[in-house]
Amino acid sequence: MTTSTVAVRKPVAWRRIALHLGCLAALLVMLYPLAWLLATSLKPADEVIASLDLLPSSLEWSNYKTALDGVNDVSVWQLLGNSLFIAGGAVVGNVLSCSLAAYAFARLRFRFRGPLFAFMIATIMLPHHAVLIPQYIIFNQLGMVNTYWPLILPKFLATEAFFVFLIVQFMRGLPRELEEAARIDGCGPFRSFFLVILPLTRPALITTAIFTFIWTWNDFFTQLIYLFSPEKFTLTLALRSFVDASSQSAFGPMFAMSVIALLPIVLFFLAFQRFLVEGMANSGIKG
Repeated sequence: MTTSTVAVRKPVAWRRIALHLGCLAALLVMLYPLAWLLATSLKPADEVIASLDLLPSSLEWSNYKTALDGVNDVSVWQLLGNSLFIAGGAVVGNVLSCSLAAYAFARLRFRFRGPLFAFMIATIMLPHHAVLIPQYIIFNQLGMVNTYWPLILPKFLATEAFFVFLIVQFMRGLPRELEEAARIDGCGPFRSFFLVILPLTRPALITTAIFTFIWTWNDFFTQLIYLFSPEKFTLTLALRSFVDASSQSAFGPMFAMSVIALLPIVLFFLAFQRFLVEGMANSGIKG
């Protein structure tokens, strides 16, 4: 091995070490809020605001006991069930309706398909708050306020244009010979969709499910508008009620409940993260 070869390899090795150290530092910065949340959930009440130390002086496990008792005589398990019901209904509605709409735009031929697709894409730029008042008036006239219908029913109407676009991009990459073969075997559009196209679109569907679950689980404003009864509250609304009911002395239990609310999202993401990467790589990012 020559001296020049060794001299070339040394800078490459140092660059790799510097890159790994930089990635590790970025990881620590991103994980610090999570570590702070976990540590604060175990701090005594007088240390939550007064102390800047990351680690608590003593572990206050009673914060989790208070959090598990719930708020407004509603247990945390009922709040968790309400959140899971709303998020699960939103996932089913978005996956089903957005995949049907995407199949029509990507694989079928009909008049005004291009203008309708462009109009749908334009709705992505429409602020959510601009349609909230008309939606509230409609649901109020239908007697659906203070129920879960306003939070779940729109998901079954393909109102999320982003997910429709995501699935359309994925379906356009599928070979049309598959549908032609299915048509020769006697399959109509619906059978071709459910038996041929839908199984091949699994990465995009799982990506839609992951984002829908996370966005619905973390949604606060919409749930605040439509839900009034404490027994119908989700974990997100319960956090606000917890603070309003107990003020500053309840910061410890509030952070403990935040940890409980964070766990389902983390588990859901870890279970399907490889499908998320695959779906994003093969649908919305490609040309």
